[in-house]
Amino acid sequence: MKLHCLSLFLLSALSFVSASTTEQVIMASIDDDFIPRKHDRPSLADLLTIEPSASIFYSYAREIALSRILDDTSQKYTLFVPTNKAVMALSRKPHQGPAHDHNGDDVKITEAQYDKQSKENVEQWISAHIISGFHVDFNSKEYQTLLDNKTISVQPIPKNDGKGPAWTRVTLDGKKHIKSMKEASNGILYLLDGVISPW
Repeated sequence: MKLHCLSLFLLSALSFVSASTTEQVIMASIDDDFIPRKHDRPSLADLLTIEPSASIFYSYAREIALSRILDDTSQKYTLFVPTNKAVMALSRKPHQGPAHDHNGDDVKITEAQYDKQSKENVEQWISAHIISGFHVDFNSKEYQTLLDNKTISVQPIPKNDGKGPAWTRVTLDGKKHIKSMKEASNGILYLLDGVISPW
């Protein structure tokens, strides 16, 4: 009986080895002309990938076509990214959009309409957090975001001590503070303790 079990085991092992070697596919040779892209710094997409406190923002950003700019090194962008805590504190999440007053009417839409509207809401919300360009002057000024007719205002904090980086001495839209700054190959990422409202 032991000899029978041993022979079955050896037979199955041999068939596995022969099957695995006969089914192997030889890969084409690597093109010698291939030169990988090299950057001194990670892209905005890379920074968002490794920043755990910005994961909700990046999850929303990846849902839309606008996310391609986060890897695009041909242009520079400034991102004002709310922390996960700031996004979770919202009474209406970005995909839900602004609250609508329907005067008690029960509005019904199809799932396709809901998905389309959610995607548009997310695109507006993400666009409201992005400025085209690399450098932000941290004096009193307004900056146009990628969302039409939406600006972000930068105001110095009254009675600041003048110490530390300029971004630590300002608020955005009067209430939001910048918690940290990271420079990327295609822009700058500022982490906020609040959310820029597109609506």
